[in-house]
Amino acid sequence: LQEVVANFVCGLILLFERPLRVGDVVTIEGMTGTVTKIHMRATTITNWDRHDFVVPNKNLITGTLLNWTLSAPTNRVVISVGVAYGTDTEQARQILHAVAVDHPLVLEDPPPMATFDEFADSSLIVTLRGYLPDLENRLRTITELHAEIDKRFAAAGIEIAFPQRVVHLRGGSD
Repeated sequence: LQEVVANFVCGLILLFERPLRVGDVVTIEGMTGTVTKIHMRATTITNWDRHDFVVPNKNLITGTLLNWTLSAPTNRVVISVGVAYGTDTEQARQILHAVAVDHPLVLEDPPPMATFDEFADSSLIVTLRGYLPDLENRLRTITELHAEIDKRFAAAGIEIAFPQRVVHLRGGSD
């Protein structure tokens, strides 16, 4: 009975405080989806596979909730690419930036940014950060950016790195 009352009170908090609304894209407990219904006891969230999750309102109030669209639908994409050691990282950054600028859905304000982030085990990590106006075409845009980066890197002779290991074999026989 305590849980029912707690969920009811949390439902009232949701209705008055409005940390989420129907139509918001949220992530809770590792699950991302769109809020489709808010009731007094529970909220329904529909994920990208069209599965409906009924989440007790207490979980939304007492747990950690990421609301992707609470203040604005704008969201950032981050694409990290490992390029081979010896690659001209300035050229790689310029290509990443050009790919973002050329894509019609990547916003000009705030502007996209390409950075050289890390000396990793088998690669140099360059990263593209850009903003999209909403979540509607996020996956399609990420796919298009990946494809264009692959195409332009290949044309420029930039190798996308893969893990490499040197193995030394020791033996007593000739």
